[in-house]
Amino acid sequence: MTDLHIHSNASDGTDNPEELLKNIREKGIKIFALTDHDTITGVAAVKRLITQDIKFIQGIEFSCRCEDFKCHILGLGYDENNKIFQDALKIGEKLRHEKLYKRLDFLHEIFNIEFSTEEINSLSKIPSVGKIHLGNLIVSKGFASNRIEAMENFVDKCKTPNDKIDAEIAINAVNSSGGVSVWAHPLGGAREKELSQEEFLRRLKILMSFGLKGLECFYSKYEIEKCKRLSSIAKINNLYVSGGSDYHGSNKNVPLMKLNAENIEIPDENLTILEILT
Repeated sequence: MTDLHIHSNASDGTDNPEELLKNIREKGIKIFALTDHDTITGVAAVKRLITQDIKFIQGIEFSCRCEDFKCHILGLGYDENNKIFQDALKIGEKLRHEKLYKRLDFLHEIFNIEFSTEEINSLSKIPSVGKIHLGNLIVSKGFASNRIEAMENFVDKCKTPNDKIDAEIAINAVNSSGGVSVWAHPLGGAREKELSQEEFLRRLKILMSFGLKGLECFYSKYEIEKCKRLSSIAKINNLYVSGGSDYHGSNKNVPLMKLNAENIEIPDENLTILEILT
């Protein structure tokens, strides 16, 4: 049993490393990747705790921009000491924290939402701070009833162009470090409109020109027929097939090991990326 798209509290998940490993064992998962947004802080913590009963794959999810669209690129099985990878990591972390301060200023100026020095310092210490953290804080201040409302009505109103690493840089960083670059939720992730087939293929061609190696064909939001169609496209284009739940703990209603909307168990042999990662 495998799940190659999981988040911890080093980014926008809620599980700390100990809680995450406990939940993974209870679910019976034998192979997993931790793919926090733009940070490997959680990976380092899990590496110190992992035991031989579980295969752990180092991962990351780069938040990227590419020409006229945004995308998320997973990096699986990289060497974190590789200089090109480290340089990309620094870019991603820097852009993410710059975006935080732009959002804080915007929320204060436009909506008069005040943040204390303690709250700002707490946010700054999160390795991969994002809109969920701000959403939760806005809810705690009584401006919204839940984090989705807080993000849609307040955080998302702040437009921060050029706040993501270039997809070509991210893909090259992962590949150069011996990892496998994978387009995460390629038809669209949570709270995103699903791409048309034409638009998906257009974007895929661009990302493949940068050296993309894999496609996340099995994903918690996608019906099994769409997962199979993506797998066929991956095979035609000589891309590795990957799959993951996009688990975030209590921050998202997605359980571990949910690799399709119907929650049908996916055999490991369907995930061809394991051939190179294990």
